[in-house]
Amino acid sequence: MSNPTILVVDDDKNTRDGLQRALQRNYTVKTAESADAALAVLAQVPVDLMLSDLRMPGMDGLGLLRQVHKQYPRTVCVLLTAYGSVETAVEAIRLGAYDFLMKPINLDHLDTLVARALKARDLGPNVQAPDTPLASQHGFENIIGESPAMNAVFGIIRQAAPTQASILIQGASGTGKELVAHAIHRLSARGNGPFVAVHCAALSATLLESELFGHEKGAFTGTAGQRRGRFEMADGGTLFLDEISEIDLPTQVKLLRVLEERTFERVGGEETVSVDIRIVAATNKDLREYVRQGKFREDLFFRLNVVDILLPALCERAGDIPLLAGRFLHECAERNGKAIKGFTPEAQEMLAHYSWPGNVRELRNAVEKMVVLARAEWLAPDDVPANIRAALLAGPAAVAVGTGGNSLADAERQTILAVFRSCKGNRSRAAAELGISRRTLYRKLKDYGAGEEAQAEG
Repeated sequence: MSNPTILVVDDDKNTRDGLQRALQRNYTVKTAESADAALAVLAQVPVDLMLSDLRMPGMDGLGLLRQVHKQYPRTVCVLLTAYGSVETAVEAIRLGAYDFLMKPINLDHLDTLVARALKARDLGPNVQAPDTPLASQHGFENIIGESPAMNAVFGIIRQAAPTQASILIQGASGTGKELVAHAIHRLSARGNGPFVAVHCAALSATLLESELFGHEKGAFTGTAGQRRGRFEMADGGTLFLDEISEIDLPTQVKLLRVLEERTFERVGGEETVSVDIRIVAATNKDLREYVRQGKFREDLFFRLNVVDILLPALCERAGDIPLLAGRFLHECAERNGKAIKGFTPEAQEMLAHYSWPGNVRELRNAVEKMVVLARAEWLAPDDVPANIRAALLAGPAAVAVGTGGNSLADAERQTILAVFRSCKGNRSRAAAELGISRRTLYRKLKDYGAGEEAQAEG
């Protein structure tokens, strides 16, 4: 079997010759001094991998990448760049490049990256095409949503998952970042490999380093033997780093090295360990602001943020609330052996108007509480947790954004009338459910034109 062919494209002759000498031991190496010369080589010789400088006279590396990606899709592209053009290199990955290398080139890193890139190309046919129906991909079954905001998220996942790019998922607590990470893993060529999660905020700096890299016998007081870290456990699969913003600066340096070279040493050890992993990170913080404040390394941010996925808060996709609530009701009822048919329209309306500061996680917990404490087969307003009923009456901050333009007064009126009717006109019970006095309830009902009904039934 012939050696893979690599094409080195750079306008600097010393760089071309140096890379050719470094690679020709294991590969057939061709060189080109410009994008036009590279396209001429590609037209004559099948090329497995192209290493191209980003900045060249005439057509630059991005222009060459577009041409190669279009005409020779089986050729893996790696960009060479100086530090000042890292953002452009990240854009190149979004356009289809496999990865980028910083100049001056670390030759050990070059060998590792080339081997990894060629292996990823060979795995490529096993990855399902982005337009494969979601139901057959089994990737999104745990992520619920039909809103435009979530459809945009699904589109990014479908595009990014089959690649090797690092992914940064950003979103408030409770928006489902780990579910998205699982979906990315399942839809990738690594789907049959391990998915290993690390919740960085739960560990001190010392423990986190040991958790990530493992340790040798005697590295700490009381350590009886060698321990594999999460990087080794994730070999061949995906490592999910949740709350990445909480990693301290010294550990960030070590993480950057693993991202660039896929090698590390266990704590207290000297042996270099090589791993084949993909990093998916998540945060509920603004990492760009952390970079500006000096709390997070800029070079690490660029390495993690090759593809960014921003998850919307639940109040920004309020149209998904009935869908989510229905799914959670079914799951909780089945798990708890409860015969619940669904929500009354009034209860559904209350859920739709609440702002859900805890996002999808809070909605799931609220529905489970309603199911567990339900006294009938339909969940009514008086089954809605008291804190939600109280919040709907408290002020504008409690009303969900994007609920068809309804004002706080509309939400308050609907909530009070729904609770009043669910209590069959019993003012004392309705006032207690709402957490307001009977006098206030009567005044509100009178304002809503339900005063006579309240007088007659109270």
